[in-house]
Amino acid sequence: MSFDIVKHRVWWFTLSSVLVIASLISIFINGFNFGIDYTGGTILDMQFHKAVTVSEVRQVIDNSDMDLGNTVIQLTGVTDQDSSTDVMLRMRNLTSDESKAVSDKLSDSLGGAEIKRTESVGAVIGSEVTKNAITSLAVAFIALAAYISFRFEYKIAISALVSILHDLIMVLGFFSFFHLEIDASFLAAILTVVGYSMNEAVVIFDRVRENTRTHRRTDSYEKLAHDSISQSIHRSIYTLTTVLFACGALHFFGGDSTKNFSLVMLIGFISGAYSSICVDTSLWVVWKNHTSHKRGPKAIETEPAETEE
Repeated sequence: MSFDIVKHRVWWFTLSSVLVIASLISIFINGFNFGIDYTGGTILDMQFHKAVTVSEVRQVIDNSDMDLGNTVIQLTGVTDQDSSTDVMLRMRNLTSDESKAVSDKLSDSLGGAEIKRTESVGAVIGSEVTKNAITSLAVAFIALAAYISFRFEYKIAISALVSILHDLIMVLGFFSFFHLEIDASFLAAILTVVGYSMNEAVVIFDRVRENTRTHRRTDSYEKLAHDSISQSIHRSIYTLTTVLFACGALHFFGGDSTKNFSLVMLIGFISGAYSSICVDTSLWVVWKNHTSHKRGPKAIETEPAETEE
């Protein structure tokens, strides 16, 4: 690969710093648009006189002036997969008058309907579940740090975790800036992004470790990182293309309920590939150079060659 990614590390650090700062500002100012899975809401169970589709119900909901964009629409009862006479809607907390207004509008627009039940429900994902999810994510970070430190070195582990944190902030900042809904599937998508980012980082740093045994001691860390990236970048591009194709198909051709789930993975996968190639390897090079300057000449710390029995 002729383009030296590590040589232009100031570009990547600047770009990532700007995006991270902008994301954090958006998070602190705008906050998040939590869906009804987190906030609770009203369930409206209706039976229409004729079969309706989710898109037809969604169109009526979106055209209303009651701010019901986060409504979850589910076909129930006997369906032919695309339509049903029984529909359950889960929306934000509504008063009795608002519930009646919504049901009347749906009935008038879709050929008549009867209300089977209306009730208020609590949040599906409460603060305790959210706290447990954050705790699990923290434990996963610690376990990953321990594993990579054991397999490679602690400098590589911290560089990889910084890039994963970078990817998470990118996703959270994007959803905060565009005020996109965060629902129950968001946590699952975030964990998928963490796994992908870690996999990308391990692939490149594994190549770095192998090359420390074959490169000359007089080679710089920049050359070691550049050669390692060149040897693994095609694999990273192929992997990214494959997952983007699958997630893109899910996002653009899937249902409304999977759009945010797939969008998290689209953003996270792109950020993960970028950070593993451009950010964490460059961060490792800067750290190793700083350490070597303290010790003396800048040269690769080679690992002892493995002996065959």
